[in-house]
Amino acid sequence: MTEPAQRTLKVDERPINLTQVLKRAGCVPSGGAAKALIAAGQVQVNGQVELRKRCKLKTGDAIVIEGGPTIVLTSCDDSALSNEGG
Repeated sequence: MTEPAQRTLKVDERPINLTQVLKRAGCVPSGGAAKALIAAGQVQVNGQVELRKRCKLKTGDAIVIEGGPTIVLTSCDDSALSNEGG
């Protein structure tokens, strides 16, 4: 048996709703499907089952879908640290 795939999703500094993450990562075809998955208790955020569809997520959060991929949120701007102070 193989490990479920891990995906990364680039997000900016603003919080993003859990349903939007699931749609943007290509894990569900629609917002309704995302809400159903969350309501069924099949989604974990940072190791805890999450039942709030509008749960706000940020860079560094990890989302695990039961029987599916893990999604890790990463920053859009990987060069932010190298440009600091300059």
